[in-house]
Amino acid sequence: MQPASAKWYDRRDSVFVEFCVEDSKDVKVKFDKSKFDFSCASGTENIKHHNAVDLFGEINPKESKHRRTDRSVLCCILKAEAGKSWPRLTKDKAKCNWLSVDFNNWKDWEDDSDEDLSSFDKFSEMMNSMGGDDLPDLDGADDEHDSVDSENDKMPDLE
Repeated sequence: MQPASAKWYDRRDSVFVEFCVEDSKDVKVKFDKSKFDFSCASGTENIKHHNAVDLFGEINPKESKHRRTDRSVLCCILKAEAGKSWPRLTKDKAKCNWLSVDFNNWKDWEDDSDEDLSSFDKFSEMMNSMGGDDLPDLDGADDEHDSVDSENDKMPDLE
């Protein structure tokens, strides 16, 4: 077993951890008060991954959730104490070679207004609207794009 690579970012009321595993199967995420375990198999070779994370702060395990997609598993971990910044994901200061900061989603929220207070609610709503683990069928998406291009070819010349 090997750890899955992951990215994380902090929000006012929650922490997000995205495990970058493609074609994951048998995903198991167990949230506890101060830690969580992640495991799955991935790819055609069924590589087994396991990550045990002792968290920087305490969480609400019953309200924490995860969502599997074809490319990753995203965990939304609800903090027990909202409004407290986490300088790192892990309790230990030692650098984990499998973990990095998701700078694309990182936000210095301590100076912000309360606009992000409901990020967990937004995530929950998004997950509920997505339904099960199935992703929408994207077949034919390119066909629509092609028809738009062909319409552009028929545009009259500019005078």
